[in-house]
Amino acid sequence: MTVKTEWVRYGDNHAYLGYLAAPERVTGPQPAVVVFQEIWGVDDHIQHVTRRFAEAGYIALAPDLYAENGQRPEALAADRVAAVKKFLETVPPSAWNNPAEREEAMNRLPEPQGTQVRSTFGTLFGGMNLPKYVPQMLASTKYLREEQELSRGGKIGSVGFCMGGALSALLATEDAHLSAAVIFYGNSPSKEAMAKIACPVYGFYGSLDPRISDTVPQFADDMKSLGKSFQYKIYEGAHHAFFNDDRASYNVSAARDAFATVLGFYQQHLQ
Repeated sequence: MTVKTEWVRYGDNHAYLGYLAAPERVTGPQPAVVVFQEIWGVDDHIQHVTRRFAEAGYIALAPDLYAENGQRPEALAADRVAAVKKFLETVPPSAWNNPAEREEAMNRLPEPQGTQVRSTFGTLFGGMNLPKYVPQMLASTKYLREEQELSRGGKIGSVGFCMGGALSALLATEDAHLSAAVIFYGNSPSKEAMAKIACPVYGFYGSLDPRISDTVPQFADDMKSLGKSFQYKIYEGAHHAFFNDDRASYNVSAARDAFATVLGFYQQHLQ
């Protein structure tokens, strides 16, 4: 299916920026999906995922959570984030969480690259404050629900990956009108926050990502005790970020099954 894409401004004073994809030959209202980024932002991979949902017949919006009034701060510019990704691909996995080993590797980079990578890495990983994104998340669903002619009045779901997975869960606790939420290897909300979830939730995880996947059974128990709908799959042999086909962690069989399951889930709850 041919899709059309554009960067759109929305929210109060058009403060927010998002990547919008829609099937070219449809008219509204259609169901919509908000696609939440990994920590890398709305990069080529997230744009591709957004187009895939449009190809499946949905109006899809990926909010650029790092943009402020349409522009990213210098430290989070696309080329700077790409440089950090490239750097991390050249160091052992242990360096990701070992500051001394990571700093030693950064010191070997030529200048000004070393200073830029160090600054952008610190901005990206210096501590996530996910609640600060709630205003833009709610503005995103409001835009799709009330302002975008192709989705106005239609049902809305969410999906997110890693950081975005946690944000998809967070949106489910904040938007009482959300119709479905999908989490890919993201942290679960607190049980107190779960009590506010009003839509069905589906989660996808890798068995080789124990920091996240080991918490899922408790998430399921808490959701069940609260009378909430939560289904999940943990893919044996899959790592964190198994859906990202730009990374070495990509697992084609897990990604294929997960995408098919998500489309079935949305077909059930967004029609």
